Amino acid sequence: MSAKPSQRTKPQSPHLVAKIGGSLWSSAALLGWLAALARFPHPVTIVPGGGPFADAVRKAQAAMRFSDATAHRMALLAMEQYALALADLDQRLSCVATPIEAAVIHAEGRIALWRPSAMASGSADIPASWDVTSDSLAAWYAGLAGARNLLLVKSVDATGAEIIAGEVVDPLFARYATPFDVKIAGPSDLAAAGAIFANGDIPGTTIAMINPRRQQRIAS
Repeated sequence: MSAKPSQRTKPQSPHLVAKIGGSLWSSAALLGWLAALARFPHPVTIVPGGGPFADAVRKAQAAMRFSDATAHRMALLAMEQYALALADLDQRLSCVATPIEAAVIHAEGRIALWRPSAMASGSADIPASWDVTSDSLAAWYAGLAGARNLLLVKSVDATGAEIIAGEVVDPLFARYATPFDVKIAGPSDLAAAGAIFANGDIPGTTIAMINPRRQQRIAS
């Protein structure tokens, strides 16, 4: 039976879960964010976006008309492809499938990089829908891992109005993200991010949780 987001494996800790947007895949900022996160003095788990790999799934579904359930499983594998690429770019990252595996990596002083298929495929907690992106999956994982902080790193800066209106995350994000502090960061936050992380703080702007029905998805 799948654990629900409210059923954490341990009490909340300074553990940071950071979702790295797939839209950063071709940006020079990608390596900058990875380097900045490495300065955080507490455990870090990175959740990869889908990037061009998820875009390929969307395009293929439109042409082939396979089911949303199949597209969901393929999108999870797209996140894993992005994870493998990130791990190859930065040797400080180690792929994991569960929070238990991540804890082992953290104990060794390394950064965990989540591959979601083992946990998320077939989970009753996660609808097989494009309304659930890597943003919601990052929040779901953070809840199960007992993390206190969730950071969404995007390739564009969100305006204050977008954050207030809930337009920077997918429609179901609030379902998973309410138990902990959530911030969103963009290009304007990168220059100071390393120093902020080194101080044990999280860069970015706090997201106020709102009614999920009012949320709209932007690039994940």
